[in-house]
Amino acid sequence: MEKVMTLPNYINGQWCTSSTMEYLDVLNPATAEILVKVPLSPACEVNEAVEAAAEAFVSWRRTPPTERVQYLFKLKNLLEENLEDLARTITLECGKTLAESQGEMQRAIENVEVACGIPMMMQGTNLEDIARGIDEMMIRQPLGVAAVIAPFNFPGMIPFWFMPYALACGNTYIVKPSEKVPLTMQKIFQLLEKTGLPKGIVNLVNGAKEAVDAILDHPKIRAISFVGSTPVAKYIYSRAAANGKRVQCQGGAKNPLIVLPDADLEMTTRIAADSAFGCAGQRCLAASIAVTVGQTRHTFTEAIAETAKKRVVGNGLESGVEMGPVITTQSKTRIEDLIQKGADEGATVLVDGRDPNISGYENGNFIRPTILQNVDPAGEIARTEIFGPVLSLIHLETIEQAIALINSGQYGNMACLFTTSGAAARKFRYEAEAGNIGINIGVAAPMAFFPFSGWKESFFGDLHGQSNHAVEFFTQTKVVVERWPKDWSRQF
Repeated sequence: MEKVMTLPNYINGQWCTSSTMEYLDVLNPATAEILVKVPLSPACEVNEAVEAAAEAFVSWRRTPPTERVQYLFKLKNLLEENLEDLARTITLECGKTLAESQGEMQRAIENVEVACGIPMMMQGTNLEDIARGIDEMMIRQPLGVAAVIAPFNFPGMIPFWFMPYALACGNTYIVKPSEKVPLTMQKIFQLLEKTGLPKGIVNLVNGAKEAVDAILDHPKIRAISFVGSTPVAKYIYSRAAANGKRVQCQGGAKNPLIVLPDADLEMTTRIAADSAFGCAGQRCLAASIAVTVGQTRHTFTEAIAETAKKRVVGNGLESGVEMGPVITTQSKTRIEDLIQKGADEGATVLVDGRDPNISGYENGNFIRPTILQNVDPAGEIARTEIFGPVLSLIHLETIEQAIALINSGQYGNMACLFTTSGAAARKFRYEAEAGNIGINIGVAAPMAFFPFSGWKESFFGDLHGQSNHAVEFFTQTKVVVERWPKDWSRQF
């Protein structure tokens, strides 16, 4: 029997074996095959990474930004050269289709590209003669050591919402990948090593709660980024903020799509299905509720049901597969229990994806696309993040009722409207209480040159990932007021 590899950490420019005796099996969710073992690193190894990063910061912050971004240019090229291997790794450990994994890595690369513009993005402001002979300027300086606590659903992309900007701004960095999917970041760090980055600039520590708490509590870590569920986001935000850190925490979601009577039915159905069932519904911008307005009730319901039934489910590495498994057997059980909960609340299981037979992959964590019809808007299932390939259908009579439903929810990550009416689109954009709005778009994911967003219990913090928000998050401002002339002048 072939020995299963155990993953090392990467600290201070060296690959090192964890001292822990606790390891978790990392499983392929399509086959239940053990891919590797990941260490549950103790707090002392987080401390080692922080000390290395703090020491490296002293010289890294003095490195001109034009030199810092040269490492990012090299990283961009390496990511592009190794995109297929990275995408295959994502599919192996996360389960999504190969095309979805390729798209994920492309989004990661786009963030590296944007961060390469840091010599412009990090610039401050100045004004001469705020009083006679007195000038004032605002400059941006890096914070120090920063860290990301990453989720399982986008192991290649989400750390890049933060890391390239932190490095380009002159910070040093620690990555704690999800213990469910540590392989992708292991390969990315092998590429980071090839860029020639000085030791200690980037560090990788595998682990679970002990490692997370060590990151939250360490006094030398100045900023923390997190993406995950709302309960965990609240925990991380409150504990890290209590320790005086900057924190940005992306939480859960319950994303609605509103379908108006004038919407293009064919386009809407195709886009809605991709939103709800893409990545097996395991993304924070997945559609989880479709609200039909007026006469669209029957036409859209029939169309989306037929589309859901036809979606090809299987191993994401196989050609023609449109949806892979969910991440773990526990996730599968939870999703199936929530489907039953919806039925118990009175919904009709119009398309039932539970307990599918995927030939050759009987041990996989598969659920086929599922549609719940006539979901109670006030019920638990309408307000619970399922995080699986389940679309709930709700019918209302007016767009005003649909917007009210959106605004009554605890989450505010995304809301989308399908229509051919500019007036309806503007009303929706103006009134819907969500941070990411889609008009005839099913996944309103901001490009790397826009910040991500999220309102209410979908986000905790002030500044989001990506673009100018990331630059502001990873820098602190300093205002300098100068007077050089010999003549005295009154400042105020």
